[in-house]
Amino acid sequence: MSTFIVRRLLLAVVVLILVTLIIFFLMRLLPGDPVLLYISQEHYSRITPEELAAARHHFGVDKPIIVQYFNWISGLSHGDLGRSIFSSATVSEQIGSALPITIHLGLLAWIISHVIAIPVGIVCAARRGTWVDTLLTILANLGITAPTFWVGILLIYLFGLYLGLLPIHGYTSPLDDFWLSTRQVIMPVFCLCFTPLSGCVRQTRSAMLEVLRQDYIRTAWSKGLRERAVIFGHALKNGIIPVVTLAGMSIPMILGGQVLIETVFGIPGMGRLAVNALFSRDYAITQGVILIMATMVLLSNLVVDISYGWLDPRVRYD
Repeated sequence: MSTFIVRRLLLAVVVLILVTLIIFFLMRLLPGDPVLLYISQEHYSRITPEELAAARHHFGVDKPIIVQYFNWISGLSHGDLGRSIFSSATVSEQIGSALPITIHLGLLAWIISHVIAIPVGIVCAARRGTWVDTLLTILANLGITAPTFWVGILLIYLFGLYLGLLPIHGYTSPLDDFWLSTRQVIMPVFCLCFTPLSGCVRQTRSAMLEVLRQDYIRTAWSKGLRERAVIFGHALKNGIIPVVTLAGMSIPMILGGQVLIETVFGIPGMGRLAVNALFSRDYAITQGVILIMATMVLLSNLVVDISYGWLDPRVRYD
């Protein structure tokens, strides 16, 4: 196990290095000059070449691109993500204020979607062909096909504008005002849950149906065991492995979906920070956000892989 974890961590480091290379050089390939965007139009008409060169030197964009990359990597090794071109705050400060919001929404969506989806999928498999299975499967199919931003707009119109039950904009920390925070996150979390919940229902149903056809399950039924003992004692542990894989894959989906959701609901999280930085060509913030997101995805995949050995004794990490 320890050898497997070390090997996966080394592989994660290689992937992170590739991520830094890709995002760093792609940002530099975009047309335009962020320093010129930083300088106002009125000031640009009066700026001298010496002042422009001094501004480029201040932001470190006057050096060769390879030197800029290794300077950034050197800063990362010391925990320095750089400084925003358009803000006096450091990238670490801006990410530090946005990351807890993204984790709050994403963790709530991930937990709620799987707490609901796994029991629903089990019910669908155990009651295959009944009206319950048909209804829940249709709802799951609709959930997969519905665009997240469209669901968010419908919720804003229905519960925010028409009924006036929920706030449609902003975010409040639950530590400041728990009730207001709960009301504000209901619609965003529902939108984030929508697709992962539907996909998990379908995957759980499919995996459980495959396991329930196995010979050892028929043997358990022939022994006269109760339905609960057969499903939860014999079938679930083997049938849950594909669901665990999908649960790990849903983490990037939820994090990526927050780009749209945070924009629609005006939430100052990592997704909205990345969008604003990308449109303004703020290199440092864009690179920092993508690096943090990639690290979270890699760690979640590692946890999923390690969980296989606990769920299925046949899995070995030799």
